[in-house]
Amino acid sequence: MTSHAPGSNESKIMDFLHEHVFDPILASPNASASLKSGVRVTIARMNRLDAGGMVRYFWSAVAGTERSIDFADEIKRQGFKGFEDSHILEEFRRHFPKYAFPH
Repeated sequence: MTSHAPGSNESKIMDFLHEHVFDPILASPNASASLKSGVRVTIARMNRLDAGGMVRYFWSAVAGTERSIDFADEIKRQGFKGFEDSHILEEFRRHFPKYAFPH
């Protein structure tokens, strides 16, 4: 797991995602072990990226691949918010305007 410097863009992105997506799932006694495992894999993958890569990963997950769509569905089924949640999308755009969705 790569550790990003406190205050770096990477750290700010991961802090946001931990607060809004990752930590509610990881802290929940109701989240399945497989969901928590998927979240840990996502965190590990994102931690290896720079800020631009993290944002591309986020938007790719939102746009959807077969794997990300299935994972997003499982997050919703278990009652949590994922990257695709409208509140998360709006807040992400607000917090990271220089990384707007690539048109």
